[in-house]
Amino acid sequence: MRSLLLLTCVLMLTNLSMGQTGPLTLTIYPGEVPFQKETDITEVVQQNDILVISKVQLPQIQVFLPAKRSATGKAVIICPGGGYGVLAYDWEGLDIAKWLNSHGIAAIVLKYRLPSAATQTRPHVVPMSDGQRAIRLVRHHAGEWGIDPDQIGIMGFSAGGHLASTLGTHFDSGNPGDADAVEHQSSRPDFMVLGYPVISFTEHITHIGSRNNLLGKEPDPQWVSYFSNETQVRADSPPTFLFHSQDDKAVPVEHSLLMYQGLLEKQIPVEMHLYPTGGHGFSLSINKEGTQKGWMESLITWIQHLPTSP
Repeated sequence: MRSLLLLTCVLMLTNLSMGQTGPLTLTIYPGEVPFQKETDITEVVQQNDILVISKVQLPQIQVFLPAKRSATGKAVIICPGGGYGVLAYDWEGLDIAKWLNSHGIAAIVLKYRLPSAATQTRPHVVPMSDGQRAIRLVRHHAGEWGIDPDQIGIMGFSAGGHLASTLGTHFDSGNPGDADAVEHQSSRPDFMVLGYPVISFTEHITHIGSRNNLLGKEPDPQWVSYFSNETQVRADSPPTFLFHSQDDKAVPVEHSLLMYQGLLEKQIPVEMHLYPTGGHGFSLSINKEGTQKGWMESLITWIQHLPTSP
């Protein structure tokens, strides 16, 4: 009887760990990590005003599920910013996930690898590869997580917004012949949310730190064009929500304006919110005054009115 009681308690605790009381952490690749070199470099985690992660070697997702009673079936994969040099992991990741959960939206924080010639064979495609895999993985597990597989969005802030916009303009329908069932899934997000995003890599406007970190200081023009996502919008790119402040000195508001125009040209539904003040990196703006806080309520309303699958 005592053993049975102990086993019951263990199973209860296991089930709780899979629910809304704590996140489920998954490594996104089942074995060998693509484009990864063998080195002795290890991940660095620093907790100051915010939790900053750098030198990511093993890409993972943390899955935060809302209470079943409030779950909407919608999910958002979150790409924290950090200029492709670090990840602002709680400020633009964990905090956002908890906020989305409070509105019944499943939230998945992506700890993606940051480009590094020391640890990767093709650094410029590594973040995109991790993001595409994360979308496939969430879609693969959608049923068990209570998620509609046709309501999985991507969200990113700053350079994370560049990654998110890359995923919304460079995707495929999956590979049904692959031995890995996850790879059968489409990597197309069903919607995009871009917060003060880096969009363009063209010389006159780009956020040079993000471009240098992803492509190097003397980038191949082919890849500059490929990752200038305002020019890469497809006819089947997903509906998009943009927000940005006009006084952003780090990533000019023109990035969002260019993406808005690119989406309009392809007749993609897009909603954009611009704020006079707010600067860069305001996230949820918990301790900051200003109208930029309005993006949160507007986003929830927008997500609630997205078309649902039949």
